[in-house]
Amino acid sequence: MKLLIVAMANSMHTVRWISLISGEGWDIYLFPTNSFTLLNPEIPSVVKICSPRLLRFLAKRYRMKKKAVKTARSMLDRNVSFFSWGSVLKRFFPENRAKKLHGVIKKIKPDLIHSMHVQEGGYLTLEAKKRYKGAFPKWLVTNWGSELNLFSKISGHREKIMGVLTNCDYLSGECSNDIKIAEKLGFKGRFLPIIPVSGGIDFERINRIKKIRPTSKRKNIMLKGYQNWAGRALVGLRALERCSDMLKGYRIIIYSVNTVDVVIAAELFTQNTGIETVIIPLGSVSYDEMLSYHGSARISIGLSITDALSTSLLEAMVMGSFPIQSDTSCASEWFRNEQMGTFVKPEDPEDVEKAIRKALADDDLVNRAAKLNYDVLFEKLEYSKIKNKVVNIYKDLVGSKC
Repeated sequence: MKLLIVAMANSMHTVRWISLISGEGWDIYLFPTNSFTLLNPEIPSVVKICSPRLLRFLAKRYRMKKKAVKTARSMLDRNVSFFSWGSVLKRFFPENRAKKLHGVIKKIKPDLIHSMHVQEGGYLTLEAKKRYKGAFPKWLVTNWGSELNLFSKISGHREKIMGVLTNCDYLSGECSNDIKIAEKLGFKGRFLPIIPVSGGIDFERINRIKKIRPTSKRKNIMLKGYQNWAGRALVGLRALERCSDMLKGYRIIIYSVNTVDVVIAAELFTQNTGIETVIIPLGSVSYDEMLSYHGSARISIGLSITDALSTSLLEAMVMGSFPIQSDTSCASEWFRNEQMGTFVKPEDPEDVEKAIRKALADDDLVNRAAKLNYDVLFEKLEYSKIKNKVVNIYKDLVGSKC
């Protein structure tokens, strides 16, 4: 089988997905959606990278390790620039990547093209298809995150998303709700089984990291630090401040922090309440370290105005931390509200406060939820089960060319 994956080459989701199929003896090609992004060093070595030689060399030669910023002040003192020539060229000269992708498709003639992320991989593949003469290869698109749920409502994106959906052959996602939205937008192809974009869970790895300690005995609270067009970390901080009377002896760990305003708010929170906060900048710790943090937490809070199946939610569930998750995600298909976690309104600190207070007060609730969540995820997401499912899906789509 010749498989061409069009995806973000620096994404851990891309790495985990490709790892599911890297041992099948297939010819796997990866076309990075942005040629100026360094490759994730964990991409399996069997993958053929369709990118300039210089970037492949740099990715192999340098393994840039981001250092954790241990204090709010040190992060504030850093002069961080979010400007990159890659993002500028991608914005103003998108046809350049489409032209290159078109050339790659003509050269390798894949049995299947898999575009990961509608906006990143889907838009690009659609432009390449418009240039293509003759029968275009079978085309699978995977919806990541909020693309269908949110961006199909946004002018400028709705038309592009409809273009992708009416041109691809197959669609996969993390929610049954994705199916309903796609059908309304004109998708006439085949829906594939629902599988998280992060792939399966290695429970042997989980059990090596996980410490045997009841959730009710833990004294950390995790808060996802995204504050942007979707993330609402500041609402979570406000909710925690409202119930600070119950947080004596607890430590708040704010992870994946991507903006300075969260760092400032955390420092003020500590000054006002006397409760310690720890800042973990986005991308500064390994997967195993993040699992350990969730494994030390009584509660894990994730708030977003729109989301699919949050990977951090799955990490919390499998590590025994009680999830408080915004009701805008796919979580309703994965845990029972008030038993295995609590759904909250992402922009309502009072609603989030109530959920936190209940999880702090009820030891039996959080301990039972830890067991239920672990069992559910083992049943649905154990690595070998997901691997077999994904491999069989590809074989089915391509037919005899396996």
